[in-house]
Amino acid sequence: MQFHHHGYVSGEPRVLPAAGTGIDRPAELPDEVDVLIVGTGPAGMITAAQLSRFPHVATRIVERRGGRLEVGQADGIQARSVETFQAFGFANRIVEEAYRITTMSFWKPDPADPKRIVRSSRVPDDPTGISEFPHLIVNQARVQDYFAEYMAHSPSRMTPDFGLEFQSLTITEGDEYPVTVTLRHTAGPRTGEDRVVRAKYVVGCDGARSAVRESIGRQLVGDQALHAWGVMDVLAVTDFPDIRTKCAIQSHDGGNILLIPREGGALFRMYVDLGEVSEDDHGAVRKTTIDQIIARANAIMHPYTVDVKNAAWHSVYEVGHRLTDKFDDVPAGDTRLPRVFITGDACHTHSAKAGQGMNVSMQDGFNIGWKLGHVLDGRGPASLLSTYSAERQLIAKNLIDFDKEWSTLMAARPEDLADPAELEEFYVKTFEFPSGFLTCYQPSVLIATPEHQDLATGFPIGKRFKSAPVMRVCDANLIHLGHHAQADGRWRVYVFGPAAPVADFAGWLGNSPDSPVVAHTPENLDIDAWFDVKVIYPQPYEEVDLGEVPEVFLPRTGPFSLIDYEKVYAADPADDIFAARGISPDGAVVVVRPDQYVANVLPLTATAGLAAFFAPIFSTE
Repeated sequence: MQFHHHGYVSGEPRVLPAAGTGIDRPAELPDEVDVLIVGTGPAGMITAAQLSRFPHVATRIVERRGGRLEVGQADGIQARSVETFQAFGFANRIVEEAYRITTMSFWKPDPADPKRIVRSSRVPDDPTGISEFPHLIVNQARVQDYFAEYMAHSPSRMTPDFGLEFQSLTITEGDEYPVTVTLRHTAGPRTGEDRVVRAKYVVGCDGARSAVRESIGRQLVGDQALHAWGVMDVLAVTDFPDIRTKCAIQSHDGGNILLIPREGGALFRMYVDLGEVSEDDHGAVRKTTIDQIIARANAIMHPYTVDVKNAAWHSVYEVGHRLTDKFDDVPAGDTRLPRVFITGDACHTHSAKAGQGMNVSMQDGFNIGWKLGHVLDGRGPASLLSTYSAERQLIAKNLIDFDKEWSTLMAARPEDLADPAELEEFYVKTFEFPSGFLTCYQPSVLIATPEHQDLATGFPIGKRFKSAPVMRVCDANLIHLGHHAQADGRWRVYVFGPAAPVADFAGWLGNSPDSPVVAHTPENLDIDAWFDVKVIYPQPYEEVDLGEVPEVFLPRTGPFSLIDYEKVYAADPADDIFAARGISPDGAVVVVRPDQYVANVLPLTATAGLAAFFAPIFSTE
């Protein structure tokens, strides 16, 4: 963590100096804002947190509740999300308080007595070691709390505006603030009063019954599975031996349970199969009581019993798989640019049992957040915003296809499966998808074609940047390369290779008017304000002479023009990043987007290619 470079800091270094809209930030929601975010769920909070790092962009986030979320809703945090939390500075803290999933147990009917369940197998939760971060379980409210803290400590000093519910919007193109939004006070002395706000952009993060989605004419389209589940967070006494292990429990005729231990050592969640729902049910199943859910759970778990002492939260839901055709307000075939976006459950719904709702929603928000920041901060053209729907709608479609198969298997009776081990085999075989690591964005203005992928095979273009350990030359500290990348809106340019070709490339990168660093960084900003450039040499750190390292990797920043020494790295002989990520001995340039996805891989000699890649991204024409 870096601080002191603008002067001595004696207090909490995570509290950044106020700037832009964070200076004298009005307590009341202004009449005009650049971005209005509707909903403080995970998608809304990460969008706001990302935009809070753009202090000259006026962003506000509204929520119909009178205060923070306290209990219930989502709880599964996939490793990809923890990687994202690292960029927002709270990965280690949330790992400490969360429950960590390391294995999953599968329970099935005892062949000798099908009325009893027995453990059939245990499988590792991460069989491939796909991330340095774990799979976690923690209350959604805590995730939102961490993002709220990040926002409040950002230069923007952003906090949610609670007690305001979205009613409607209209768009008038040509106006400086073309989106007129009507809100209604739901708490406080003005309850029931309407309030009108004008915005340049609106992001709807307001759930499956999204009023923002309805206001732009989008519809969730798909199927209702007519299968209901009761979910409960409980404190209980039980003789079930795997109560602190994630379990898939299949009974002979009583349905199924997905058991998820929760943080804190005692709480656990159960998704309890309530069976098929008739087409004329009209929502009656949602009146299932907590006592009925508990009774159903005990029937499924025979001969074991669960004596519930306290139910912290419970709900009943029916599995549905629905998707909107676009995630913005632009009709198909229309060439205008989007003004309104929808994220998370507002544009895709599915079962909760694959642990994807919160995780995919946060990636929606991370994606649109940095793009809005770039456009409104004057870094890039508004056309970048059209890539949001194109990128995220395909990911959501893939998720729903996966979840249909997983939830069908979860609801099946063991005797109805072609192979008794089909459920656990599917879990292991598809692990990379629910973990969030199969996302691969297709070529676009933000994603290059894989022409030079062979130079860094372990950094697939379009997929998330998979971190690896390296030695920091200045202090011989072994760190993960990706952990130094904050959610600060900057592009990352990682330069791998031997000293001589790296020096030639660095001379161009730091001095040529065609270099993106030189061409696109405003003169009044530090040279690394928009581009974070790092070098990784293949030899041991002792053999790297900082005095010979090109200046572009030792930038002078801040009011005192201090040298930043934390951009020069060397391979760790015990875990060589060049070998681990398939990097060519001749070197490579790996370009990473602000949301941690690899955008391009180029040879060190492809200076014109790097300039051409960034030109449309940073053009404001």
